[in-house]
Amino acid sequence: MPISEELAGKLNECAEKQDFEGAFALVRSNQSELAKQLRGEGVKDALKKTTKDRLLLSFLDGAGFEDRSLDEALVRLEKLMSFQLGSMVLSEAWGLGVVRKLDYFYRRITVDFKVRRAHQFTYAAAVDMLVCAPEDHILVICKGDPARVEKMLKEQPGEFVKTVLRSYGDMTLTKLETVCVQNGLIKSAGWKSFWERARADLRKDRLVEIPVKRTEPIILRPAAEDYGEGWLMAFSHETDPKLVLSSVREFVARGKLQTADGESKKTIEERLVFAVTAARKVDDALYARLACAVTELGFANPPACEMREYLWERKRFIAAAAELPAREVGQFLAFLAVDDQARDRLYKAIPEFCFTAVAEIAERFGKEAACREAIGAYMKEPKAPATLITLLAGKYEMFRDWSELPPLLTILTHAIALGEGRQSGETLKMQNLVRRLFGDRNWLEKMFGWLPEADRAHFFERFQASIAWDPSTHHAIVVRMTKIAPELEAHLVKVEKKREYARITSPRSYEEKQREYRKLISEDMPANVKRIEFAKSYGDLSENSEYQYAKDEQRVLMQKQTVMQAELAAVKPGDFADATTDEVMPGVEVVIGAKAGERRYVILGEWDNDLERGIISSQTRVAKNLMGKKVGDSFELPDSDGNVELATIREILPLGEETKRWMKL
Repeated sequence: MPISEELAGKLNECAEKQDFEGAFALVRSNQSELAKQLRGEGVKDALKKTTKDRLLLSFLDGAGFEDRSLDEALVRLEKLMSFQLGSMVLSEAWGLGVVRKLDYFYRRITVDFKVRRAHQFTYAAAVDMLVCAPEDHILVICKGDPARVEKMLKEQPGEFVKTVLRSYGDMTLTKLETVCVQNGLIKSAGWKSFWERARADLRKDRLVEIPVKRTEPIILRPAAEDYGEGWLMAFSHETDPKLVLSSVREFVARGKLQTADGESKKTIEERLVFAVTAARKVDDALYARLACAVTELGFANPPACEMREYLWERKRFIAAAAELPAREVGQFLAFLAVDDQARDRLYKAIPEFCFTAVAEIAERFGKEAACREAIGAYMKEPKAPATLITLLAGKYEMFRDWSELPPLLTILTHAIALGEGRQSGETLKMQNLVRRLFGDRNWLEKMFGWLPEADRAHFFERFQASIAWDPSTHHAIVVRMTKIAPELEAHLVKVEKKREYARITSPRSYEEKQREYRKLISEDMPANVKRIEFAKSYGDLSENSEYQYAKDEQRVLMQKQTVMQAELAAVKPGDFADATTDEVMPGVEVVIGAKAGERRYVILGEWDNDLERGIISSQTRVAKNLMGKKVGDSFELPDSDGNVELATIREILPLGEETKRWMKL
């Protein structure tokens, strides 16, 4: 069906006048009619008649009138026309850029980004990946008026954050930090102090809602809430328990609850009852927060005893405490600890609690004998809870007068043991904290100052015997201890320097390495070159994934070539004929005694490995721990999980005939 004569006449008039802007406005205002009566190509042809500008003509060809709806094609055309020379654009990947070139022949848009100059986009990619940067965007402000941004950072940190949120939308605190640091707005080292100042500002701002959890977004409202009838009506229909809680807290924080009438308070209580019910068996931490809020506000429903009983069941209170923000854990524990029986239940759960909960229990109830006795009993066990060890070791000054605790030496011995072995979850966090304590000179000085003189040497010797610390870190801490207490040098364990052995491997393994190198040079790398040349035929290298993959593979292969060349030059083939059985060295068979029974290891060169025959490389951890040892010596035998046990060398034997034949094959 043809378009109306009137519309056709107006388009022809625009064509005669070469009035592209008028024609485009005409198409936009009549696009519903045109969509019904003309295909996209027809509209494109009509617009082409109104201009001879080659750039506009290329935009028309690149907007996708042939395979998209008319509305979508017009939107894409409008976006392409917005990309003018010198205009600022935003890319999610590259940040702020400036349009430097518009190539109508190849249909490319060249953009200069701070981190990538002269980056080319096809028209299709530009429409999908770029947007014109608004004048109030933080990156545009930073480029055009850096002094203004600097002033906001120093004097108005809250306003700076709001500008970032207006530019990028609501986001979590983690993403906010990433955006600010990656775009060079704030240095990573200064983020923590900046956020502390910004948060203090934002807490006073009615337009900003800072969530309790870091995983939830910071919200910037378009206008301040007046908490009138409209708000109350909307709130009465709110079904998200999290939003119910945040709305109530905001309502209370603004002082509105004190002046609210009975009907408003009833609505708030009803929504809280709904939220508590909705969170039940779904989110224990949210249920705990709601329970605290109901009790704090003095509402009778749901009954506090009922909510506590639910949290006691199946130890939900432990999971809830682990998920709660640190600043809310104390309030939650106070909500639970209504009597002596409840507090006893908390003390019994100390080994299962997260660190924050354990610290809160010790601080809030540490004056009670029952609390001290429980903590003291746990610390006197052979394996104390990691959270308690970390708390007492890190803040020992707060607990020095607790007669129920074991001596400081016992606590520090627990701390050393915690620093050893592989851990996971909460225990891994505690291990990392403890290791940082040992690296803190001030902490070590305090510990040595509080330790009785007789216990200092025991503590020092126990740490020297610790087997799971990083060797360089362990050595640095030992040296630091001797500087703090010079008398400990008499207790230093002399470590003999291990003998260095020639870098050799069996002829078999050397030949295998050479074959692998020849295959790399003659097969793998030429095949990669062919893949690169083939991928080039697909066109536009900047958006050619096959080409990028092939180039990445080329870099890996070239790196591998360099490494293998160096290895083949450094390692030589050998038959280990000069090996002796006086001590463990490459070219011997070792019989050891361990908890699981007797084992045999054949230690050969750097590239030798055949577990079925017991052959291991001289570079393995087991072999390195054995090197230089003699019959009867003990050594550290690691397992696949990283745990270590002490094993004993029973025999050192020359290589057997079967091993010698294996080396020659």
